[in-house]
Amino acid sequence: MDDLFGSSEQAQEIVQTLWTLCLTYAPKLLLALVTLIVGLWLINKVVNLTLSKMEKNVDPTLHKFIGSLVSVGLKGLLLISVASMVGIATTSFIAVLGAAGLAIGLALQGSLSNFAGGVLILIFKPFKVGDLIEGGGHLGVVKEIQIFNTILTTADNRRVIIPNGVLSNNSLINVNVEPTRRVDFVFGIGYGDDIKKTKEILQRIADNDSRVLKDPAPTIVLSELADSSVNFTVRLWVNTADYWGVYFDTHEAVKTTFDAEGISIPFPQQDVHMHQVA
Repeated sequence: MDDLFGSSEQAQEIVQTLWTLCLTYAPKLLLALVTLIVGLWLINKVVNLTLSKMEKNVDPTLHKFIGSLVSVGLKGLLLISVASMVGIATTSFIAVLGAAGLAIGLALQGSLSNFAGGVLILIFKPFKVGDLIEGGGHLGVVKEIQIFNTILTTADNRRVIIPNGVLSNNSLINVNVEPTRRVDFVFGIGYGDDIKKTKEILQRIADNDSRVLKDPAPTIVLSELADSSVNFTVRLWVNTADYWGVYFDTHEAVKTTFDAEGISIPFPQQDVHMHQVA
């Protein structure tokens, strides 16, 4: 009977302990479960909203990647919050996670910089695929914008891979982002040539080229009295796609027309005088 009574008391203690634990942790577990469900629902809404906002501003290839990044980050914060609500100590875990993140960040700082640069480029779009840009010491057409690198193709058909960190942290030139560009020339004539006639010839060359825009009007001015030539500055506005065609064709037209009209184009020369000593 004593054994049986003793067993009954132990059973009551176990039941009492379990009941106390239930009363202590049940509300926390219930609150944590509700928080988890509501948190996952809110994270899903936030991810969908983020993806919808990115449709017009971010390259489609990055939608899933950035959506997954946002989802994983928010879910990690949610799990840490739920664990702390239940009573699990998360301080040590967060400290270890922070130390690991710092170590990884220091080891991969170059790659992380390029990744951040790629995200900034895709969000703010200083250039896009097909643009002619000058950056990182190279001039070329953008063929592809990747997470870590941007790929250019140069005029002589070489492929250049530039880290995005370089492009996002330094100045670059987007050559053809604007619909029109100005083509600048400097043409020199001899001091004995007719200035008025030269201006008329240059104006006629500009007027005869249909690619040269009338507004803004061409600018043709005498800009410098140089050591061996009288220099004219010619500025023509053209559509961006016509820039190089006008640039090369105008040089050819000026040379052939000057030759036909008797206008000289000076070139460097030296006069050597020989003195005979008796």
